[in-house]
Amino acid sequence: MQTSTELITFFGRLHPLIVHFPLSLLWVILLLEAISWKQSTNPYHPAIRLMLWVVSISAFLAVAFGLILANQDEYSGTTVAWHQWSGIATFVLASLALLAFQYNETKSYRALLLLTVLGVTFAGHYGAMLTHGDDYLSSVWNPATPKDTLSQTPKIDIKKLQGNINVDEKEALAIEARSILTKYCTNCHGTKKVKGKLRLDELKYVMKGGENGKALIIGHPEKSDIIRRVKLPASDDDAMPTKGKRLSKAEIEVLETWIKQGAPWPNSPNTTRALALSEEKAVSQYNELPTGPSQTALQEQESPVISPAVQVLNDSQIDELNIKVRTVLAHNCYSCHNATKTKGKLRLDKKEFLFRGGESGPILVAGYPEKSDIIRRVKLPEGHDDAMPTKGKRLTKEDIALLEFWIKQGAPWPTGPEKSLYRVAALEPRLPKLPQANAQAQQPIDLFVDQYFKKNKIAWKKPVDDATYIRRVYLDVQGLLPSPQAIQNFMADKRANKRELLVQSLLNDNSAYAQHWFSFWNDALRNDYTGTGYITGGRFAISKWLYGSLKNNKPYDQFVKELISPTKESEGFIKGIKWRGTINSSQSTEMQAAQNVAQVFLGLNLKCASCHDSFISDWKLDDAYAFANVFADETLEIHKCDLPTGRKAGRGVLYNSLGKIKETPITADRLVQLADILVQKKNGRLYRTLVNRVWAQLMGRGIVEPVDMMDNEPWSQDLLDYLAYDFANNGTDMKRLMYQILTSKTYQLPSVGFKEVSMLTANNYVFKGMAKRRLTAEQFADAVSQSFYPLYSDSALVVKMLPTDIKKEIPFARAALVKNDPFLTALGRPNRETVSTSRTSQANLLQALELTNGVKFNYTLNTGAKIWVAKYASSDALVNALYRQSLGRNPSSREMELAIRFLGKKPTVEGVQDFVWAITLLPEFQLII
Repeated sequence: MQTSTELITFFGRLHPLIVHFPLSLLWVILLLEAISWKQSTNPYHPAIRLMLWVVSISAFLAVAFGLILANQDEYSGTTVAWHQWSGIATFVLASLALLAFQYNETKSYRALLLLTVLGVTFAGHYGAMLTHGDDYLSSVWNPATPKDTLSQTPKIDIKKLQGNINVDEKEALAIEARSILTKYCTNCHGTKKVKGKLRLDELKYVMKGGENGKALIIGHPEKSDIIRRVKLPASDDDAMPTKGKRLSKAEIEVLETWIKQGAPWPNSPNTTRALALSEEKAVSQYNELPTGPSQTALQEQESPVISPAVQVLNDSQIDELNIKVRTVLAHNCYSCHNATKTKGKLRLDKKEFLFRGGESGPILVAGYPEKSDIIRRVKLPEGHDDAMPTKGKRLTKEDIALLEFWIKQGAPWPTGPEKSLYRVAALEPRLPKLPQANAQAQQPIDLFVDQYFKKNKIAWKKPVDDATYIRRVYLDVQGLLPSPQAIQNFMADKRANKRELLVQSLLNDNSAYAQHWFSFWNDALRNDYTGTGYITGGRFAISKWLYGSLKNNKPYDQFVKELISPTKESEGFIKGIKWRGTINSSQSTEMQAAQNVAQVFLGLNLKCASCHDSFISDWKLDDAYAFANVFADETLEIHKCDLPTGRKAGRGVLYNSLGKIKETPITADRLVQLADILVQKKNGRLYRTLVNRVWAQLMGRGIVEPVDMMDNEPWSQDLLDYLAYDFANNGTDMKRLMYQILTSKTYQLPSVGFKEVSMLTANNYVFKGMAKRRLTAEQFADAVSQSFYPLYSDSALVVKMLPTDIKKEIPFARAALVKNDPFLTALGRPNRETVSTSRTSQANLLQALELTNGVKFNYTLNTGAKIWVAKYASSDALVNALYRQSLGRNPSSREMELAIRFLGKKPTVEGVQDFVWAITLLPEFQLII
């Protein structure tokens, strides 16, 4: 019996020898077929037939011997499965190729031959992974893999880890031990290859052992099989590892100490010494929290099993940890597991439901994250049927580490009322104390920024030069390029306060100021010249009122009052859009008014709460309906997810501390009350929101981001509060606010570039200066019109919707005053059917296509080129004029040389058109820097 077993084992181990026959012969066959591909007769047919027979037979033997080897040597795992099935597929394909060859089915045979070659290559790849490791190929290009970078000298002092050790020392020991196992053992004992039914990549599998029994005995390294095997000489059949480098004496000592100390496992999943950095960062946030289960949490389970070596959390630590965990659940899980939508009968928004679990049973086992279904699901790859969340972003490693840490402590939950997960900004105004003036800063804005810079160890940089400043401030105040003469005069001006004088003169040009800021407020107040609702009388424009308000610098409190308690000219904002056909209840004009007023004036998103209790804030459905009811002629019935509840809405102004609406059946009277309540000086939120919007427009990024989420934390609370308080107590003068910002040393700092737009809203954002931004659609169009040729004719102006004398106030047909079109849409102008308070500054494919092949842009360039060619006889004169008009400077000698080489001495229409196109694509033209 023993002999027959040994014989079977012998045949199994012939698998690596046999498997190379089909691999090499198939490539020879493929080569012969390629050589004779177009020949009428194939002289190699006899040889190919013989080789196909050999391939089929050897493929069969390779499969048979491989199955024996897998069973005898107890291989398992995903890599083995892929290797087995690809090998079987190769045998089947080779047999079919032989059959097709025998019956002269040439096309089928060649197709099957190619598939067979691919199959055997695929099988060979997975075979190499089994014998040489997962990184056998990839390590050629990336040799410094984490395993390779681990030296044989442990990073911990074993002598100090004897006897009683603290939590941090246990964690360090656990990371070192896992690093050693990862380096030497997991290639054969991991997820993809499970030799001897033993896995050493996770603690639960290490403790379980393999087919030969337990791998280790806690507390007793001398009785642990893993220690016995790693100490055996390499020639011994039981030695581990079976190949490659042996463990050093120091590494064996680490494993012995690790077992003696109870085989602690790292808190973070998959942490090794080389890979520990990102996970350590997540866990370090909670190092001050002792490891221990809360008795409150454990009461939720009848017989919780608690992991060893944990301490009890105090109440404040439970509160802190609980809020962090609930925040992760709120951002990733509540949308599918809440009171409104309970997927799988599982709710995660309340304590009692979370511990109850869903239709698949409990989702967590207190004390054991590895046994908790929620951890299993969030770790599954995207696309897996059991993966959570099922859509959207996956949880970060830090989020998962936090959940595991929480469950390991016993899933503690505080008693009593739950604290809000969401930051709620203070409503009342606040005047912070001005920091002491110094050599770097004297103006209030600069004083607060200087304080911020000191805190973040940022040095002040030299202000931008005059040429950069004049272009920047012209575009920000008037949306236009400075003329060559204006630049020349400014550069020649020697007065110390010339920048302040420039800003004041630009703000004093009321018409140019109004025409530029008209676009911003049209976006925010969803006012446009055409679109849904205008033809049917379901929408009303406020263009004349808005233009006049900006031109006259109407105080902001009055501006807000006239929009909320409107005149006939300004009623379009709160009247919204009466959509045709069937709409859901959250799109009613009353709810539109509530949403838009909250968003524009209070930086508050009510859209979620208009349908159900919000997932992203503490605002409730009843709050949204109470506010919408202020705008309603008849009392509204509350609809939840568009289904009537039978309950009538109350009336309220969102923030009760501001005051209450006195009951009256007359809507106009309620609106007067609402307007008066919202513009009170004690409503600090109104003025913070406006200040933040203006700052964002001028600096490329708000003090709070996103600008419609004013409960988010500002990068400088003192700066925001000061500007808002100062604004509210100085006539709510928007031009005065802009003057303060534009003349600050902070505004004059060099601009800062960001590789990704998301970096502007990241939690770790640090202010260093204004963000580089792309010209808006209107600024770009006007820049082309100014420097080369008008994009729009006077006939494009919406004169009927603007003041009667508008043509006298404009230098050309400005893009802000024309209907939207494909060109402006491509460059970012919204359709204004909804509130839009910011535009993306990132270039996109649609923009590139429009600037390359767009009809309007190309027509403008071609028409303008004809005029410029007629005006300038020589290319050098044309290039000089074009550079001064578009970039505000003369070309360098190198630029002139290249331009003349491209245009020739005498310019042509086609050449000028292409040259101007190239100029308009330069970052120097397209960016505000």
